[in-house]
Parts: sequence; structure tokens; C-alpha cells
Amino acid sequence: MYVAIAGNIGSGKTTLTEILTKRYGAKAYYEQTDNPYIDDFYNDMSRWAFQLQISFLGSRIEQTLDMMSSGEETIIQDRTIYEDAHIFAENLHAMGLIASRDFATYMKIFELTTNLIPQPDLLIYLRASIPTLVTQIKRRGRAYEMNIDESYLTLLNERYENWINNIYSGRVLIIDMDVEDFVTDPSVVDSICARIDESLGRK
Repeated sequence: MYVAIAGNIGSGKTTLTEILTKRYGAKAYYEQTDNPYIDDFYNDMSRWAFQLQISFLGSRIEQTLDMMSSGEETIIQDRTIYEDAHIFAENLHAMGLIASRDFATYMKIFELTTNLIPQPDLLIYLRASIPTLVTQIKRRGRAYEMNIDESYLTLLNERYENWINNIYSGRVLIIDMDVEDFVTDPSVVDSICARIDESLGRK
């Protein structure tokens, strides 16, 4: 079973990854949080956007290769390679922060990679409004995220909705983070797991 968790910054991906990993006795693969370009990016997006995304893509390729060779039966992944391209890189390109030539190079590498790797058996999308995202970002207190503009989060949310509804071709389970707080209400976790099992035909 290969389950990937997708969602905007602050949507709860890492927390749900931890919960599901324990529930299913799975191997967790977490998003890289120590990207060497991330502080520079949040201070000067136009200067460091391409370097940041290439670094994230390389990290995701390395992680995926590790997943494929691990022999693990059950894998939970915190964010996917698809989001790196269709959400973050595409958004930065649309904002004029990644040049078209650089974006074309990036997408060529992305497409070559995704043609060689398996798609998740189930993608869990954590849908969250901007107030929910802002609250959770402040709660976890990562210094480099404190200055994220709400308009940037809004653009990302729009990208996520387009990706889920019009681009991604795999099986998707949507969790509404505005009303399904799996951190404070354990019964929500039980409901999510029941829906995962149903989606994957597990008993």
C-alpha cells in the first residue's frame, strides 16, 4: 500500500503522516524541511525560486528511488513529486519568478522521472481554507514560514484545486481540514482510516 498525502503549506500533512504510519505500521517518508535554499527563497523569491525547486525535485527523486528499493509493504509519503511541479514550480513560473526557459528544463526532468516511478495507490488531499492554514503555520512556528503572504497561500490553494480536479489521474480521498480536525478529535482518525480502507478495498 502506497499512500501519499498532499496539501498546502500548514495543512497538516506531516501530522497525518505520523498518525497513519503508527496506525498501519508503515514506513514514513517525510518532506525535506532543511532545503539549503529555503531561507533565501522566502527573503528573495525571484532570486532563488528556480534553485529552490530544483533542489526539492532532486530530493524528491532521491526519496522516490529509496521508496522503490525499500521493500516496504506499506508506505506513507508526506507530499508528492507531483506537487513540486504542478503546484509550486508552476505557480512560481506564473508569478514570473521562474523564467520560461528554466521552467521548461525543470518540467523535462520532472516528466522523465514520473514516467519511471509508480503512482500512489491513494492520494489523500488535505483541503484547507486560508484561515486554517495561517493558524496551523503560526502554531508550528517555523521561522522561515512566518512571513508567508496570505495571497501566496491563496494562489497555491487555487493550484491545488485545479490539480486535483483537472490534472491528477489517480485515486483521491479529500479531507476537509476546516471541519475534520484529526489532531484534537481521535474519532476523525478512525473515520479517515475507514475511508482509506474502503478506497483501497482493505478489510
